[in-house]
Amino acid sequence: MLHGVLLIALFSCAAFYIAGFPFIRQLSLSPLIVGIVLGMLYANSLRNRLPATWVPGILFCSKQLLRLGIILYGFNLTFQDILKVGFPAIVIDAVIVAVTIYGGVWIGKLLKMDPGIALLTSVGSGICGAAAVLGAEATVHTKPYKTAVAVSTVVIFGTLSMFLYPMLYGNGIVRLTPDQMGLYTGATLHEVAHVVGAGNAMGQEISDVAIIVKMIRVIMLVPALLVIGYSIARARARAKARSNRQGAVQNGSRKITVPWFALGFLAVIGFNSFNLLPQPTIGFIKQLDTFLLTMAMTALGAETNFQKFKKAGAKPFVLALILYGWLLGGGYLLVKYVSPWLM
Repeated sequence: MLHGVLLIALFSCAAFYIAGFPFIRQLSLSPLIVGIVLGMLYANSLRNRLPATWVPGILFCSKQLLRLGIILYGFNLTFQDILKVGFPAIVIDAVIVAVTIYGGVWIGKLLKMDPGIALLTSVGSGICGAAAVLGAEATVHTKPYKTAVAVSTVVIFGTLSMFLYPMLYGNGIVRLTPDQMGLYTGATLHEVAHVVGAGNAMGQEISDVAIIVKMIRVIMLVPALLVIGYSIARARARAKARSNRQGAVQNGSRKITVPWFALGFLAVIGFNSFNLLPQPTIGFIKQLDTFLLTMAMTALGAETNFQKFKKAGAKPFVLALILYGWLLGGGYLLVKYVSPWLM
């Protein structure tokens, strides 16, 4: 196992190094995204030469380290952040998250997509990009290539938004106040890095609000994962009950898988809200967490073959495009006309 873990760690170090290139930094591509790309390149070139004894280490990174990374991600947030932006931001974020996820799953059914890819794509678009996809993957237990497909949609449309939003705001096409633009940016962009990049391009006042609103969406990952876990358990129980008329539900098959790492994530946010640790320690934990999540993404990429992308087809990107249209248009209408009523 150790050899596989060290291999992924080396790739993750390379991902951090590449993410520091000026061109990559301008695109606000995090080490997580670079890591999954490196993993996929390796999977489709030298992967067959990997000793079989190294595979358990790669799987360890994509499962156990992933859950630990999600838990430690809570050190990026405090409950005080929520109070800074108030009730309107919470409501707008909740609507965006709920409509994007449920709407995406429903549209996925209409497109006759793979349910796992539809769910992961919807969660990534609705909450916090790659980190949300990782969290959902740990709950749903899908195949690595499905995670890679979902992450790729987040990268494409999130990166596009990072350049589009400043252009729309700077040219007066989006007529919002700075606070409203911050709310709009934080509530609709995919990745935290994309929010930071777009916000900085539009000014500090907008950036500060946008980042906090985005972090509220990140917190909503916890209830989303709980609902997803419960819904999947019910769906599996109903399917088994139909195949076994003797009463599969009564036999205990309706077992709900609780994503305990999500509750750990929430607990860490609560701990961080008390400000008990010095800032240098918090900074170190954040860096460590980013490295762990990069290792998880790299490991998922190392299990992804490009042939699987052909199998998934264009439907995931069609779904992501539809959800992107909703985030752009629906998010704007919510911020412009609904948020003033909530003040």
